[in-house]
Amino acid sequence: MELNISIGLKYREEKIVRMEDTAKVFGSGAAEVFATPMMIGLMEAASMNCVKDYLPEGCSTVGTLVNVKHISATRVGKKVWAEAELVEIDRKRLVFKVAAYDEDKQIGEGIHERFIINDEKFMSNLK
Repeated sequence: MELNISIGLKYREEKIVRMEDTAKVFGSGAAEVFATPMMIGLMEAASMNCVKDYLPEGCSTVGTLVNVKHISATRVGKKVWAEAELVEIDRKRLVFKVAAYDEDKQIGEGIHERFIINDEKFMSNLK
């Protein structure tokens, strides 16, 4: 599989925090603040979208490792975003440095790994 991906690619994914994005609604806590699983999802989306246009046709990526810290809370109504930077390529394994922010501060940071898959082969292996 020929890859046209290079270290240093960056992508930013953003959203406005809604009530359904809170720890209370998600079930991961009691507070009405941006849920950690939602922050992680935003980081994964930034990483996935960072490389999707560079993959061979019929291929995508799946997340395989998340190691992040959620370092600050964010209220409903605030804009949040995650930034992903591709920092390592090991055959089909891609490693991203990820960070999340709201309008006032950094709210999370860490590492996320994804593997490149052939979509059809991956799904047929699940049957």
